[in-house]
Amino acid sequence: MNPFCTFMASTAGRIIRVVAGIALVALGLLVLKGTVGIVVAVVGLVPLVAGLFDFCVFAPLFGCPLSGPKIRAGK
Repeated sequence: MNPFCTFMASTAGRIIRVVAGIALVALGLLVLKGTVGIVVAVVGLVPLVAGLFDFCVFAPLFGCPLSGPKIRAGK
């Protein structure tokens, strides 16, 4: 299993994704204004939702399954 996928499926990887998502949403809504802010906030929802629901959107690019439990199980 790819070390990147294994890390991103770990508890620390999920926490980092959630924190990064919250930071991007906050940046987009509170700091950046207009269309750029909305786009950054929407992009920030991707790592936030992925961390909360335990999947990794980049895992298939590395030949790993999308699901966090499957990555941790080594499938």
